[in-house]
Amino acid sequence: MKHIREIIIAPIFSEKTSLLKEKNNEYTFEVSMNANKIEIKKAIEKIFDVDVVSVNTMRYNGKPKKMPRGYRRNIGYRADWKKAIVKVKDGQTIADFEI
Repeated sequence: MKHIREIIIAPIFSEKTSLLKEKNNEYTFEVSMNANKIEIKKAIEKIFDVDVVSVNTMRYNGKPKKMPRGYRRNIGYRADWKKAIVKVKDGQTIADFEI
C-alpha cells in the first residue's frame, strides 16, 4: 500500500463543494489516479480521524492545451486527474475545511 500522503493530493474548494459539505456532510479531494476507494477511505480516516461512510470517485481526462504562435496547432494536454467525494458520519467534521 502507498503512503497515505501519496493517495490524498489536495482538498478541492469551490461553491459546489461547500454546498455538499453543508447539506450532505461530504468533502471533496483530488486523489492519486491509482488509488482505489478502500485506500482513499483508510487514508481519510487516518489523516483526519473521522469515520467515512462512503467514497465516490470520478476520473477526468486532460483538456487540450493551447500553445503560443509558432507551434503547430494544439500540442499537449493538461494532466488527467481523479476526484473523490467522501461522506463522513453525521456529527463529525474535517477541521481543515472550516474557514
